Amino acid sequence: MPAPSSSLCLLLSLSFVFPCLLIFLPISLAKTINTTRPPRQLSINYYAKTCPQLEQLVGSVTSQQFKETPVSGPATIRLFFHDCFVEGCDASILISTKPGSIELAEKNAEDNKELRVEGFESIRKAKALVESKCPGVVSCADILAIAARDYVHLTGGPYYQVKKGRWDGKISMASRVPYNLPRANSTIDQLLNLFNSKGLTPEDLVVLSGAHTIGFAHCKHFISRLYNYHGTKQPDPVIDPRLLKELRMSCPQFGGNQDIVAPFDVTTPFLFDHAYYGNLEAKLGLLASDQALFLDPRTKTLVQQLGMDKQKFFQAFSQAMDRMGSIGVKRGRKHGEKRKDCSIHAT
Repeated sequence: MPAPSSSLCLLLSLSFVFPCLLIFLPISLAKTINTTRPPRQLSINYYAKTCPQLEQLVGSVTSQQFKETPVSGPATIRLFFHDCFVEGCDASILISTKPGSIELAEKNAEDNKELRVEGFESIRKAKALVESKCPGVVSCADILAIAARDYVHLTGGPYYQVKKGRWDGKISMASRVPYNLPRANSTIDQLLNLFNSKGLTPEDLVVLSGAHTIGFAHCKHFISRLYNYHGTKQPDPVIDPRLLKELRMSCPQFGGNQDIVAPFDVTTPFLFDHAYYGNLEAKLGLLASDQALFLDPRTKTLVQQLGMDKQKFFQAFSQAMDRMGSIGVKRGRKHGEKRKDCSIHAT
């Protein structure tokens, strides 16, 4: 069984607020909005005539951002997950709340307060460059999908083709956020139900959770595992004792620094690879919902397969991102808009 990386203590003591990719936060599955309608037609060559240099333009921004602020990678990937799971992949996560408005926008929901500004900045800069070359043509939703793919690749993951043709959504409501996102202690049943409501499969759940191969989570998302698991006043018996000791050093039960974070992947926290799955087998999963994937017989076999085969994971992840990127797609002026500024509705 592999021991936690020797760099774990250093990583845990970082004072920066690193992002969690698919952040796990409170949900009420009974209220989940069903988005299983067949996706409207998307295509790889959607902008072939209207903005043929689109991917190069976005790529020039993401590569520069990654060099200057590497945290832009996981921050933007997480932003894409949060966008697609609430109202579909329509850039509704990028809308700012109107001054004086009673209803907050998605980005201002309590569950989205940990979203890093670097993710929003990546899209803002990419959109500004694209608008200067192809004004009024490309949606913020498509730019977000392309940027997320770029960052997956820049962190060591697969490069896959992104289908395009999404329009930006007209609705962005904080009240619709909580019950559409998973949480750190979700059961496998809850996760399967949530993913199914988005038109995603159990396999997609396991594969997309692999995005936790990079990124960090704050202590509050796993502290119950360390001290009071399910009200037992004992730690989660599944967690590796060495990892438990390390995490407890940085995340005290009371009065700890709220900015302290721990890596999802204790072996290769900055590299997009398949080590996440091997960690689950070794009882080194950070979140209870991560570790549950190995404990449940419905998902365990795939965890084991992906842990042994990086290329299988990369291929499966590329396909799962394509499916997730098709959730709740809007097309046409009746259902969508094309924003010039991603933070402001066009109408």
